[in-house]
Amino acid sequence: MKKSLGSRVFDTANVIVLGLVGLVTLFPIYYVFVVSFTDPYEYLQKNGFVLFPQSWKFSAYQYLFSTSAFLNATAVSAFLATAGTALSLIFTSAMGFGLSRKRLRGRRIIMLMVMLTILFSPGIIPNYLVVRELGLINSVWALIIPVLINGWYLILMKSFFDNIPVELEEAAMIDGCNELGTFFRIVLPLSGAALAAFGLFYAVGYWNTFFNAVLYINDFTKAPLQLLLRNMLINSDTATGGAAAVEMMSDLQIPAQTIKMAAVVIATLPILFVYPFLQKHFDKGVMLGSVKG
Repeated sequence: MKKSLGSRVFDTANVIVLGLVGLVTLFPIYYVFVVSFTDPYEYLQKNGFVLFPQSWKFSAYQYLFSTSAFLNATAVSAFLATAGTALSLIFTSAMGFGLSRKRLRGRRIIMLMVMLTILFSPGIIPNYLVVRELGLINSVWALIIPVLINGWYLILMKSFFDNIPVELEEAAMIDGCNELGTFFRIVLPLSGAALAAFGLFYAVGYWNTFFNAVLYINDFTKAPLQLLLRNMLINSDTATGGAAAVEMMSDLQIPAQTIKMAAVVIATLPILFVYPFLQKHFDKGVMLGSVKG
């Protein structure tokens, strides 16, 4: 079908505008990546603005991985992303499966309580008091236990389990499986798409943990990577950035800006590497609760 002149002009304008928006969006990412690999002397000679470096160096990355503070913060974030995601998936899927079965008594009351947590937030001070009374201040578990189950993810997981036939459970029980055996051997293997989608959501949330770390972590040796990165970016020249951040920015051989950019790249790459492997399942998982025809 031949397009009119107005349609061709409109399509051309769309391509130009979207192309410009894409360039504006991608330029900061490109600049951070390039600066992190720029030779320190070239960076200083060009007064900190480099688009096409003549030589690529790993100086900033070598420096970061040689500091105990950065390695420790990376280890904390990796623990949060792995252990936190695994525990959240186990508890969310178990609770969602239980709520999806009509034989559970009081499930409507429990669902109402879950909905209340979504609609009404207790606030920062009550959350802090609860964490303090549980003795979790300055513990990495303070970054996992308070956010172990996301109410919205729980409801979506429940809607997924609603579509699993009860007959499969009955057949498994006839073969000798108990409730736990049915859940782990029958239900979870059928829930790969849902687990992959919500696992990605939980992993991103745990890896990017920042605000809860500000509230509950006073010992900087237990701070996650995002908190260390924040202190490097805005407080690197003062003691308020933490001793670890000051230590990392004190080397005069490497410009502070290249170290910051290298830290940003390292903090971003893990999620970018994980997403392509989960994309196939993620596309299916995001359709949870949709109308099927």
